[in-house]
Amino acid sequence: MLRPPCEEIVQEFLPTFRSLIAKELIEKYSFSQIDVAEKLGTTQAAVSQYLSSKRGQRNSSKIKSMTKVKALASEVAKEIAENKLEEFDVSSSFCKLCLELRTNQPRRKSK
Repeated sequence: MLRPPCEEIVQEFLPTFRSLIAKELIEKYSFSQIDVAEKLGTTQAAVSQYLSSKRGQRNSSKIKSMTKVKALASEVAKEIAENKLEEFDVSSSFCKLCLELRTNQPRRKSK
């Protein structure tokens, strides 16, 4: 089945990216889980699972080794903390993640 690259990235990496942002907002900027959930457009329960490593861990070692992705997560967390990002801007940061991951992944061969 032909799936767009963004769909694959969202399913495989978005939870890990959100996890990185959530952890930074809580640990560095003293956000509550509820505040993080509102900013990321998710639930407090999801944020709790990010913090306890029950969610967003599928590709965590791979994504955490990518310096640019970690830097992007830190940048997004900082901009959220400084109220520089609206909900649309947070979504567009996920598009930046998608582009970063796609440029760092080898192309699959067609069958």
